[in-house]
Amino acid sequence: MMSWSRGVCEANGIQVHYLRTGGARPPVVMLHGLMGSGACWTPVARALERGFDVVMPDARGHGDSSAPHDGYRYDELASDVVGLLRGLGLSRPVLVGHSMGGMTAAVVASREAGQLRALVLVDPTFLSPERQREVHASDVAGQHRQALGFQKSELVAQARARNPRRSPELIELQAEARLKTSLSAFDVLTPPNPEYREVVRAIDVPTLLVIGDSPVVTLEMATELRDINPRVRIEQIRDAGHGLPFDQPERLAEVVASFLSDLM
Repeated sequence: MMSWSRGVCEANGIQVHYLRTGGARPPVVMLHGLMGSGACWTPVARALERGFDVVMPDARGHGDSSAPHDGYRYDELASDVVGLLRGLGLSRPVLVGHSMGGMTAAVVASREAGQLRALVLVDPTFLSPERQREVHASDVAGQHRQALGFQKSELVAQARARNPRRSPELIELQAEARLKTSLSAFDVLTPPNPEYREVVRAIDVPTLLVIGDSPVVTLEMATELRDINPRVRIEQIRDAGHGLPFDQPERLAEVVASFLSDLM
């Protein structure tokens, strides 16, 4: 990771901060979930950097990117990503997104099919309208407001107790990312989300949908999406919850690398 570079790109009227592994290799852009940061992809990027130039941006309101008061709905988040791809001059990148980043990546792909080589959706936030209302009404933003008052060491201790199998490195990265997540970023939870079936129907690039054992996107939903769009392939990773990049980073990297090697 020592040789990775950091940069800032002006995109869609904000400053987008990113980490980048570099090299003259096919570009892969990885979008994190709510309360994450580009750095939270570190173990996955480490496993992919020999074959790919991995770019890990911080979404608006996260990490070291701008945190404006508004613009946190999926359309704006997707426009930030499109601006980043253009600003960095990335030629036909592969877009990978987890959770909130997965929905963002899907929206980008539904708009910009000709600009992408492929898409990897890691348990994206494809929620029914009813589930969106539940999540929005939940106390997740209130819990985050409280967490912002903690020291990093307290967040690390809590996360270790909750996820004893996650690597200490990742738990530290997640705690740092959480403390840099603005409360405004939780606007993304305001219904309605883009209609995920329509988004998937509009995608015209090879797409891998990766889910764990207890995913947001159930195997039944994944199968329905493959029926809607035959370009979708499904992979299920065992012993992983919704936090696939944290529960099984090496296995996730293997699955992604294998999918991409079939395309290149």
